[in-house]
Amino acid sequence: MGRLNIDPLWVFPDGSQLLISTQNDGDGRFTCELYMARLGSEDRLDVRVLTGYFESSTCLEAQESAYRGARRLYPDTAEGMKKPPYLIWAGPPSTKYP
Repeated sequence: MGRLNIDPLWVFPDGSQLLISTQNDGDGRFTCELYMARLGSEDRLDVRVLTGYFESSTCLEAQESAYRGARRLYPDTAEGMKKPPYLIWAGPPSTKYP
């Protein structure tokens, strides 16, 4: 799966968590994805992708789109979800040379 920065939006009664990951590709594009994570067998974290990318030219717009998507997926928990802004990972170190 690679490296993710994640920020929890909601913890469900069974202990599973709704997570968001925000990334910057370095070229002025920001993307967010939503995940469901729960503790699986042998204390391993099972992570499942819930959505495709929410994309925008600004970080906050991408995060707000993902937040709206999470509210649509889980309307019963919408009022308690953590609102943007969230953590962001700037992406891998650049291999571009000036």
